[in-house]
Amino acid sequence: MTAHDLLLAWPRPADSWFQAAPVGNGRLAAMVFGGLRRGRWQINDSTVWSGTPAGPAAGLADVLGAGAGPGRLGEVRAAIRAGEYRRAESLLMSFEGRYSQEYLPFVDLWMSLDGTGDYQSRTLNLDTGVVTEAIGLDGRRIQRRTWASRPAGAICIALDVDDGTLDVGLELTSELRVVQRTGLSLAVELPIDGAPTHEPTAEPHRYSDGPVAGYDPYGVAAMAIDTDGVVRVADGAVHVTGASRLLIVLTSSTGGADSWSGTVPTSRDGHLHRATTTAQAALEYGSDLLLREHEADLRRLLGGTELTVGARRAGTFDVAEDVLSGKDEQLTATVLVQLGRYLLAAASRPGGGPPPTLQGIWNQELSPPWSSNYTLNINTEMNYWGVETAGLGECHDPLFRLIERLAETGTPVARQLYGARGWLAHHNTDMWGWALPVGMGHGSPSWAIWMMGGVWLTQHLWDHFEFQQDLEFLRDRAWPLMRGCAEFCLDWLVVGDGGFLDTVPSTSPENLFLSLTGSTESLTVSSAMDVALIRALFTRCLAAAELLAIDDPVCAEIAAALPRLRPPGLTADGRLLEWGEDHVEQDPHHRHVSHLVGLYPLDQIDPDRTPALAEAARASLDRRGPGAMGWSWSWKIALRARLGDGATARDLLLEATRPFARDPLQSAPPEGTEWGGLLPNLFSTHPPFQMDGNFGLMAAVVEMLVQSHGGTIRVLPALPEQWPDGMVRGIRCRGGLAVDLAWRAGRLSALTVRRLHGEDRPVCIDYRGRRTEIRVAAGSSAEVWGLASVS
Repeated sequence: MTAHDLLLAWPRPADSWFQAAPVGNGRLAAMVFGGLRRGRWQINDSTVWSGTPAGPAAGLADVLGAGAGPGRLGEVRAAIRAGEYRRAESLLMSFEGRYSQEYLPFVDLWMSLDGTGDYQSRTLNLDTGVVTEAIGLDGRRIQRRTWASRPAGAICIALDVDDGTLDVGLELTSELRVVQRTGLSLAVELPIDGAPTHEPTAEPHRYSDGPVAGYDPYGVAAMAIDTDGVVRVADGAVHVTGASRLLIVLTSSTGGADSWSGTVPTSRDGHLHRATTTAQAALEYGSDLLLREHEADLRRLLGGTELTVGARRAGTFDVAEDVLSGKDEQLTATVLVQLGRYLLAAASRPGGGPPPTLQGIWNQELSPPWSSNYTLNINTEMNYWGVETAGLGECHDPLFRLIERLAETGTPVARQLYGARGWLAHHNTDMWGWALPVGMGHGSPSWAIWMMGGVWLTQHLWDHFEFQQDLEFLRDRAWPLMRGCAEFCLDWLVVGDGGFLDTVPSTSPENLFLSLTGSTESLTVSSAMDVALIRALFTRCLAAAELLAIDDPVCAEIAAALPRLRPPGLTADGRLLEWGEDHVEQDPHHRHVSHLVGLYPLDQIDPDRTPALAEAARASLDRRGPGAMGWSWSWKIALRARLGDGATARDLLLEATRPFARDPLQSAPPEGTEWGGLLPNLFSTHPPFQMDGNFGLMAAVVEMLVQSHGGTIRVLPALPEQWPDGMVRGIRCRGGLAVDLAWRAGRLSALTVRRLHGEDRPVCIDYRGRRTEIRVAAGSSAEVWGLASVS
């Protein structure tokens, strides 16, 4: 710990999961409850999922067997064109597969300490990822520290006793099917199928009796222990007596990890050997070196970027009194940014596991909300909205690996289900790369029928290139994926009225409209979101091909199709058109704002370049209103930031950061601001809890202070007057740049631009409408003058 670190504090052990503190290394994660007689560490492994690698192919065979395919798609399109929505929906039911799979809890570690006393504090250091507990037991002072080490691939717990020794009991348990328990290890079988809670007629969990099609749904958690006490293993538990120091290292080995990494599957004995060997190897380093290497790893990643609103960034802050109380909104904004950065670094690392799900990599529910997997119509993308600006570009890699998997599983879906080239994904996916629609033949088309999941995901490939300026990445990883997705879009588009190219069927995710006859509908032609996403993909494919000097026939197809996409439309009262026609929303205050994707995170609508569309977007936001839930607040804040509306962005942020007092496992009634808020551990809730809200709030606050779309760096574009002072260091900008700036009394006081990647070329800076152009050579920086005096 240094004097510059930011720590969150709780005075007691966690009574519930939503008071526990998170640690993670991109593969292993733990929620640290703390406690004396029955301390708990709820542990996840990001490769512990229900299902099998063969699931996507089997699902495709099922829907094809039900009659779905290009011929029936033609019937669907004809029905929609004719306004026969019930017939179109009936036909589309055959395109719905079953469901994507569940991200599952792994094991729990329980620790009991002898004696009586008091629990003094529990802190989480957001700069080092270390949870520290201070405990007093019968005159003995005890410090217990927990961290998730990426270098060691382990959860580490170090306990030190002053003035005496301690007896400790340890036990591993799991809600999964336990097949072997040794005390120092626990082996479990994973279900080969896990149904979401919104499909109550499906069997919740189905296990096999062994490997399935070459995949073994199996996992092992193993502990290694170093202590000066006496260790005894009996009755499946570990007992340590007379210890003044104790180091516990927990590791894992799973069949899911073999599948995700593409390594040769190991045997069950091999899993035990691998987990045990990894734990023993880590143990040999000792707690001090393990901690130093862990802190160095995390500080390297987190230390390059800093954001402080107001005067307080360092110190120890009581979560309830200092952050959730509303006493200091500037501190709360500062904490939210660093918390979001920390959680992303803990959940998404190269060489770890799959990317964070709806719940990050922290989930205790055997049947979690929405299967704790990937929802592609907003939530998975939002997890990564701030990854580049927050200086965490390397954390993007797990998402790219998921996109690569979807390109494999989505190619036969595109070809056999829709008669199209390339690849696609729909509304949901999982670790195995489920690419079909979900819904089991009865899911509402408003959410189940949406073919743009892959199209939205590919935008992250281009974003990564724009920030990192890595032509090798663009050529070897991004271009093939973008090209394949563009091929699908080219074949998906059909000629419509006026010669425009349309998407049919089309939905605006999860929203409904009223038809001319008053019926509630979701199916349409060329929703605003569809067209915006395809336009962005096509534009970026052409830009990538030009940068890479690629002469590809698909580029000629894209160039011909691009001008035939429908331009953004307006409703009669001046709002952005959401569907293909000027329909009335069934719920004017709906939580999704999909038709505004062109404003944020894309760059198709801008107050300077497209003022009329920007005003239409503002009118759309005004009609939607404020209250929402975590992720929806985050999107609305970022949208307001793009419009330069710092006052409304702040109002929304204040709503999103209020303490949530109800049961976080129960959905709230859709009554405006009664939705959402922050839980006692600062997790954002829908409700139920969703991590995308935390990641989105981090991205949105950064967007209020620095933007870099459209070839211009905008500094303090949406600064509320209630945030008169602050600073940022190392916020990343497109073009391979980083920005350091400070503001005092509401005015810019210092600005430096650094070039981290890419070539020397002009950089345009905008501050409150005043622009200047500078040049920054590779590896150098430039202080910007002449803007700070602008009021």
